[in-house]
Amino acid sequence: MRLLLATTAALALLGSGPAQAQAGPTDDTLRQAVARDYDANLGALFDDFHRNPELSGLEVRTAGIMAARLTALGYDVTSGVGGTGVVAVLRNGEGPTVMIRADMDGLPLSEQSGLANASTVHQTDSDGVEKPVMHACGHDVHITALIGTARQMMARRADWSGTLVLIAQPAEERIFGARAMVEDGLYTRFPKPDYALAFHVSADLATGLVDVPLAITSSSSDSIDIAVHGVGTHGAYPHKGVDPIVVASAIVMNLQTLPSRSINPLEGAIVTVGAIHGGIKHNIISDRVDMQLTVRADNPETRTALLDGIDRVSRGTALALGVPEDRLPTVVRSTENTPPTINDAATATRVRTAIGGAMGADRVVDVARTGMGAEDFAYFVTPESGVKGVYFSVGGTPADQVANAPGHHSPLFRIDPRPSVTTGVEATVVAAQALMPKD
Repeated sequence: MRLLLATTAALALLGSGPAQAQAGPTDDTLRQAVARDYDANLGALFDDFHRNPELSGLEVRTAGIMAARLTALGYDVTSGVGGTGVVAVLRNGEGPTVMIRADMDGLPLSEQSGLANASTVHQTDSDGVEKPVMHACGHDVHITALIGTARQMMARRADWSGTLVLIAQPAEERIFGARAMVEDGLYTRFPKPDYALAFHVSADLATGLVDVPLAITSSSSDSIDIAVHGVGTHGAYPHKGVDPIVVASAIVMNLQTLPSRSINPLEGAIVTVGAIHGGIKHNIISDRVDMQLTVRADNPETRTALLDGIDRVSRGTALALGVPEDRLPTVVRSTENTPPTINDAATATRVRTAIGGAMGADRVVDVARTGMGAEDFAYFVTPESGVKGVYFSVGGTPADQVANAPGHHSPLFRIDPRPSVTTGVEATVVAAQALMPKD
């Protein structure tokens, strides 16, 4: 369904004319200005970012470029927020505060896209291991578009009123960068936003198209480590020990009863055991098995139920299989986690209407979710923050190539940069101006 909607709309776009009569806060003038900027500045900037990706939390070069570019455009820039994060502020009279976020980090992959500007970069990660690095999720599109958006918003100060906050965020791939920026005073040291915007380029959406969901966009994500302890013994004398491999196997199976029997079947819920390691030899029953899990949910209540259920199932299964009280499983919840990202429906409707009116209604599509990916933009728009968020998608693949496009986080990943960046800039400028109208 997603492919059908995206491709159909893209084919319709090929024959579309200027923006519709109900055009909002922009028109072809913005589109032309963004195209000129891409030719003069953004194309080369994207190329540089793509050739020089950096790993999560280590985006020193990227952050330096972002800070320098934003400063040159006239923004009040602060670096080093939440690590390598960059915050740029532009005050433009009375009105709402709108924050626009772009993530900076790449992934530890060796690029095999075949592109002329493919990354050959290696970087020593925070674990001390040197790794290849690649922009395999389109963050190079995001940060390039943020610079383009900054330029257009500065040039159009007469068309909007309020305060604009732009952030270049580290470590989205490891889902700790947004939280780190918030914990470092993003909403106390700088103007707190009324609204927050961000987009993600999508390899399975045709270029030129924009998807603005009115509700949930991404699931929560929690990484869990479980150490299953046993009592080691000879493989020929299993009754003299407690086999942690058997215990771990039972835990794996019992965990699947959480989403299937403990959660409302109409709610999204996943418990995936992604890694399991234990044992050293054919005839030795070891004393430990280590497991790594990812847990996904679409609302806070389900998330809590799954996490608490993992504790309960791990302990209960071990006890049932004879693990001593002093050797029950150790369950550790990683700090690399994020709640679900849920758009504010009223604000998303405003953004969607503005983009459709300014860019053409045929460019706005409804795309059904096909999985439970996560996104730490959620930390900027938690219910307790009071910030109303809109997270949308921009097409990144030519319509005739969508069916076979390599997915995100693949070493084959490739995005058509010009339409991805220019559509991202145009849609973001339209959205920001719609939320900060001039009286």
